[in-house]
Amino acid sequence: MTDDRLKEMAEINQLDGYEKVDLYNYKNVDKLAGHYKNILKLIGEDPEREGLKKTPERVAKSIQFLTHGYMLDPVAILNSAKFKEDYREMVIVKDIEIYSMCEHHMIPFIGKAHVGYIPNGYITGLSKIARVVEAFARRLQVQERLTTQIKECIQDTLNPLGVAVVIEAQHLCMMMRGVQKQNSVTTTSDFTGAFKRKETREEFIHLIGTKLH
Repeated sequence: MTDDRLKEMAEINQLDGYEKVDLYNYKNVDKLAGHYKNILKLIGEDPEREGLKKTPERVAKSIQFLTHGYMLDPVAILNSAKFKEDYREMVIVKDIEIYSMCEHHMIPFIGKAHVGYIPNGYITGLSKIARVVEAFARRLQVQERLTTQIKECIQDTLNPLGVAVVIEAQHLCMMMRGVQKQNSVTTTSDFTGAFKRKETREEFIHLIGTKLH
């Protein structure tokens, strides 16, 4: 995303000595707020009562923040810090927090992503791996597709010897509605190249499950 686009989406408030930044497209706030006001009416609420008067606008801004991944370019994120480096061992960034929205019910699922790759002439900044995860997670998603999108983006952009992605998440659509199972965790994985080999994959799985500090 360009700096101008970020400025367009950013609302910056100075509050008690700290800076709060919300990302949203201000051009769409009124349109979205109108829809949310109608939703409040349809569920039997009074959108004019004190506690709800500003709720449609708040939710309009909130949903845009929760889905701002549509405004991010994961390939550009990786390329912004792509460096030549003769390193051909595993690089792992694990325990990357995920906050995403299930596309079936638009209810959150939250968890962690573990991402590894084996460079083939190029590396990327470590924070860029987490930013790629964020760019895909902050969209309407299913966990299976999210896993594959992260893998494919890194493979296609860096052309490493292999990529491994494992995601563990809890889905509120299973916890607070439907089957209402509170302790279930969904795990998905996807691998390319060297990680298709059993020994390499097992090393990755061992390392993401090991606390080294």
